[in-house]
Amino acid sequence: MTDQRHNAPRRYFVDAKGHRVLIGLSLEETAEFEALDVAATTAVDGVRWLELYSEHEAAWRVWIAQSQAKPTQDLGFVNYV
Repeated sequence: MTDQRHNAPRRYFVDAKGHRVLIGLSLEETAEFEALDVAATTAVDGVRWLELYSEHEAAWRVWIAQSQAKPTQDLGFVNYV
């Protein structure tokens, strides 16, 4: 089996201020997702985590498809909301 740890594209970008932001999420959503990922203790936390992960995963799949089809010219996958 091939080791993909060093070959897989990152699922985030670094914004102008040096913050790591997951593709498809805003900076605030990324922080919320990471906090829930560490300490999800209630069903409500789990539901919100899944919502954020689903949003990120959908954007990630689009980004991968676009990056394989052609070089990315813009940052349309970034959600600055």
